Amino acid sequence: MSQRFGWSRGLVALLIAGQLGACGSTPRVPYTASEAAAATVPGMDLSIRAYADASEKTFTEMSARPENKKVPFAYLALSGGGGDGAYGAGILNGWTDSGKRPEFSLVSGVSTGALIAPFAFVGPEYDNILKDIYTSGVASTLVQSPSVTNVLFGSGLFGDGRLRDLVRRYVTPDLLVAVAAQHAKGRRLLVVTTNLDSQRAVIWNMGAIATNGGPTALDLFADVLTASASIPAVFPPQLVDVQAEGRSFQEMHVDGSVVTPVFTLPQSFLLRDGRFKAGSKSDIYVIINGRLEPEFDLAQNNTLSIVERSFTTASRARSRATLASTYAFTRSNGIGFNLTYIDESSPNTTAARGFDTGYMRKLYEAGYEAGHTGTFWRKSVPTAPLLKAMTEAR
Repeated sequence: MSQRFGWSRGLVALLIAGQLGACGSTPRVPYTASEAAAATVPGMDLSIRAYADASEKTFTEMSARPENKKVPFAYLALSGGGGDGAYGAGILNGWTDSGKRPEFSLVSGVSTGALIAPFAFVGPEYDNILKDIYTSGVASTLVQSPSVTNVLFGSGLFGDGRLRDLVRRYVTPDLLVAVAAQHAKGRRLLVVTTNLDSQRAVIWNMGAIATNGGPTALDLFADVLTASASIPAVFPPQLVDVQAEGRSFQEMHVDGSVVTPVFTLPQSFLLRDGRFKAGSKSDIYVIINGRLEPEFDLAQNNTLSIVERSFTTASRARSRATLASTYAFTRSNGIGFNLTYIDESSPNTTAARGFDTGYMRKLYEAGYEAGHTGTFWRKSVPTAPLLKAMTEAR
C-alpha cells in the first residue's frame, strides 16, 4: 500500500468491517458517567488535566505566568495534520535560524501538533529532533504493512503499537526534566486529546505531568502524546489508567483533532491575564499543519474517494471557523494575530500525501525557508473563495 495513506481510508475500512470488528474487539471494564466525572490519574495531581469545556476556574493552574513579566506574552498553537507536521517543524527551525523566534509563554498542540509541541516548548536546542521526526524517514514506518486482521478484530489498521514506540523514541527522561524546568518558570505546555467515552476534548498540562517525575510521569507523558496523534481507525486508541470511587478502569482517548483542529484557551480566560489587555504587547501565533483554502479536484464516484474528500472538507471548514473566532478575539483586544499554513507555494500534495518521506522533506524545506526569511506570517484569516472573488472583481 502506498504511503499516501490517509486516516479516512482507515475509517472506511472499519466501516466495511462492520459488526465483525465489534465482535472481535477487546472487552473493556465498564464504568459509569459519575465515575467518569470523578476519574483521576493515579499518582498525579488534579491539575494535570481538564475538559476543554470546563469552567474558567478549572484552567487556573494552566495559566502561563512567566517569571520575567517584561518579556512579551507569546502563545503558540500547533494544529493537527499528520505528515504535514513537517511544515510546522520547518517553520520553527527556520524561525530559530532567523534569530527572531521568541520564547513562548504558552504552547498548545493537537495531533501532529502535539508531537511538535514539547520540543517547541523547551526551545531551539531540540530543533534537530523536530527535523529528525519529520525528515529521517522514521515517520513513514507508521503506515507500512496495514493489517486487515487489525481492522476486523482490533481497533486500528496499524494496531501494533508502532505510534507509541515512535513517541517513546523521542520522549526521554531528559526531555521531561527540560519541560519541568520550563514549567517551574511559569511557562505552560498543553496537549489536547479526545475522550471518546465522554465525547469531550481533554486538555493535559504536560508540565505538571513532567514535574511529577518518575517512570509514571514518563509513561503518562508518552501516552498523552500518542493519544493526541492517534487518528481514529488508523491507529489504535490510547487507554489511560484512571480511578474513581474506589475502582480502577481505563478511559479511551484518541486524536484531539476529532473535537478541535487547533486549540487556544477559552477567550474569557485569556482576558483574565493582564498582558492580554489592550495596549499590552502580546501575540498569538498559529501554525496550521495543512491547507486551509478550498482546492478544486474532481471527486471520484466511489466510497473511498467520497469519504476522504468529505473529511478533508470538514476539517478545513472547522479550522477556518476556529481561526475566525480567534482572529476576532485578537482584533477586539489589541493582541497580535499571526497565522501560517500550507498554501499554493508549498509542495503539491496531489502525487504524495500523508507520511511519504520525499514529500515531508520538501514540505520541511518549504517551511524552513519561509521561517528563515520571515515571509510566513499572515495577519488575517483567508477570505472565503466567493467573498475573495467578489472583492477582486471590484
